[in-house]
Amino acid sequence: MTDPGAGFRAVNELFDAVADLPAAERAAALAAHDAPEAVKREVAALLAAMDSSPIQLNARLGLGELTDRDPAEGFAGTRLGPWQVVREVGRGGMGAVFEAFRADDQYQQRVAVKTLARVVDRTALARRFQQERQILASLEHPNIASLIDGGQTADGTPYLVMEFVDGQPIDRFCDDRSLPVRERLDLFRQVCAAVQYAHRNLVVHRDLKPSNILVTADGTVKLVDFGIAKMLEAGDGSAAAVTETGYRAFTTGFASPEQVRGQAMSTATDVYSLGVVLYLLLAGRLPFDVGELSPTEAIRRICDETPPAPSRAASDDA
Repeated sequence: MTDPGAGFRAVNELFDAVADLPAAERAAALAAHDAPEAVKREVAALLAAMDSSPIQLNARLGLGELTDRDPAEGFAGTRLGPWQVVREVGRGGMGAVFEAFRADDQYQQRVAVKTLARVVDRTALARRFQQERQILASLEHPNIASLIDGGQTADGTPYLVMEFVDGQPIDRFCDDRSLPVRERLDLFRQVCAAVQYAHRNLVVHRDLKPSNILVTADGTVKLVDFGIAKMLEAGDGSAAAVTETGYRAFTTGFASPEQVRGQAMSTATDVYSLGVVLYLLLAGRLPFDVGELSPTEAIRRICDETPPAPSRAASDDA
């Protein structure tokens, strides 16, 4: 299956390479780069929009967040309070995840420690990290990875200590075991139960995808990474939509139309992403293959086209 984020990553990488150059040097740098012409055109359009807009386009698109400094580097082997960090086990858009163990002889426990990734606007992402801590602390559900502890390192890098989930992404778990449709649906119902619980607590995940939906060996589903979730605040007590005005952190292949357009999001955003996950579990592929598309064309396809029914997509691939 084609990586649904490949096209965006190519644009992101080239954008990062030239965005900080003086304006007069960017055209020459783009022309000299060996990236595909379609990628160069997209980056040129993004640069033009950035120069003409009072809003920092790289922040709005989630581009250019990384710098040469990575607070997570050298984390393995360190001690954070009672926790001994052992090894890095994953890395995402918001941070790195490490395996750790309690090392103060009080009791034995294996945990996951999550730290901030390299960032330009560290203050903004630190606020998001603190927000994730508050969100996780409010969520207690058997299908949501629980928060255990949290704090800051000596240099001010925030971290969370979470339940360690030893599992596989839900699509890989199903495919490795060749699970029939009924068993795939049973797992998906666990996902829905967790999301429903979060929504009742006015929390939208915003990045539901297989890598954030893990399944343990005994078939228990665990939702992880509420790093880009945001409390739904409504003065009238309703679950009002929240407009994202900063980083647009999501995975394109699973993103809803309102996400890729940068519009207000609500619980419906997660419902759409759940539909994409279910489509993948049933059909073995995403409803829209946007991996090789430009960002503009990917947005058009997600927003304007209707995918084939999962049964038809599955039969076409058979």
